[in-house]
Amino acid sequence: MKVINLGENNTILNRFVAQMRDKVVQKDSMRFRKNLERVGQIFAYEISKTLNYSEKPVMTPLGIANINTHDDKVVVATILRAGLPLHEGILSYFDDAQNAFVAAYRKYDKGEDFHINIEYSSTPDLTGKTLILADTMLATGASLEIAYKKLCEDGEPSYTHLVCPISSAYAVEYLQKNLLADNITLWVAAIDEELTSHSYIVPGLGDAGDLAYGEKK
Repeated sequence: MKVINLGENNTILNRFVAQMRDKVVQKDSMRFRKNLERVGQIFAYEISKTLNYSEKPVMTPLGIANINTHDDKVVVATILRAGLPLHEGILSYFDDAQNAFVAAYRKYDKGEDFHINIEYSSTPDLTGKTLILADTMLATGASLEIAYKKLCEDGEPSYTHLVCPISSAYAVEYLQKNLLADNITLWVAAIDEELTSHSYIVPGLGDAGDLAYGEKK
């Protein structure tokens, strides 16, 4: 699995991530969602550079223009609910893509132990397609791994791009050990070193789902 950290470059992406982390800016949930959407658009643009292209004729009012456009059939997937604004940003660039959704959450056992429970998934056939699976935060890596494997029950994608703006170093290492295929790339905007005993990323940004859509019970 290849890892690309776009946050290592000095671009406007870092401003959006800074605002997402800022506890004062976070009070504006609409801005938080918008920043996630804009981050998704940047990732989509960078991913578009990796696709396969061929020249195609386009009829204009005055003639024919030959333009290179991508040939890949793309499926944009997300883990509900925090990933929805990120999903919307990616989809706004890959506007003809099919879509997939997974509802996964931590179910706590005794003490601090938990397992990942999947309540719902909906996906088209992924066989031979390019899968872009997005989630805002990557804490342990377990949710993303399970969601990916669940989606792949409906066909094996030709290539998978995992988009997780804020990730822990632990999760990156975990996925590198457990997703060994060479047709997977993990895209991040920041890798934070600390993970608490409750598996929260530090400094992280808090609960992305609550920040985007309000606190849950």
